[in-house]
Amino acid sequence: MFDSRHIRTFHAVVDVGTYSGAAALLGYTQPAVTQQMKALERSLGSPLFVRVGRRMRLTEAGETLARHAETILESLSVAEEQVTAIARLRSGTVRLCGFPSANATLVPETLAELAAGHPGIRVDLLDDEPPDSLTRLARGECDVTLAFTYPRPAETVPDDVVEIPLLEDQLTVLMPVGHPQARRRAVRLADFAGERWIVGCARCRTNFLHECAESGFAPDIAFTTDDGLVTQSLVAEGLGVAVVPSLVLSFLRLDRVAGRALQMALRRRISAYVLREHLRIPATALVVDTVREVAERRVGC
Repeated sequence: MFDSRHIRTFHAVVDVGTYSGAAALLGYTQPAVTQQMKALERSLGSPLFVRVGRRMRLTEAGETLARHAETILESLSVAEEQVTAIARLRSGTVRLCGFPSANATLVPETLAELAAGHPGIRVDLLDDEPPDSLTRLARGECDVTLAFTYPRPAETVPDDVVEIPLLEDQLTVLMPVGHPQARRRAVRLADFAGERWIVGCARCRTNFLHECAESGFAPDIAFTTDDGLVTQSLVAEGLGVAVVPSLVLSFLRLDRVAGRALQMALRRRISAYVLREHLRIPATALVVDTVREVAERRVGC
């Protein structure tokens, strides 16, 4: 409805009572102040001043605007300070959605580094598995998503989404420590063809079934759980074996289970995903850069 510069000039005219005084206060010429006040009156559709001698007297519309002008200017000042703080990474909020094993490993290290270097940056943490986590990114429910993919089937990323590869996560077979295959350094899926299996999320299950078919057998799936602790506890009790990523082994340890790498180095790829336009937001770009640095320090990057 009006230009904020005109409000500042109007406020100065009200304070000093003349156009010339406002011009001197603001460092403008008197004609510049006059033009700004005429422009403000046109935008409001009402005169704001009438001249009384050498001074300007407010009209009823002018008095109404004067009552609000200081509040308007204070709000603008606060807004400018807050935007500047965001731009200079003194403050800002980023919504980060990750899958459980990333939220238990990569994310805490990332948040610790952010807290040390940029204490004003707030990260709201969400928990979801792909592809649901990627759907949340597309819907605007989060700003950054951490997700994983497997070599098959190949997945495409929408044009407005940027994928930032973080690391390759080695897949291992988790088994009780007394299992005969635990004596080997690396194992094959076919070595466990007759076992009962514990499987995870839908994406992991799809990849697992594909790899089993490639190895020539159909697995006997006894339990399905997304919880890495539950998986390890079931294995520890001898209720089955499981294929788990190395991230899970790095934060969940039981002395009754053993993990052995799969031959042929089966891996999943972990990446950060962000809408292309959001990379222009300083706090979002900072979170992406920090989680990438944390991932690079891990084995398998």
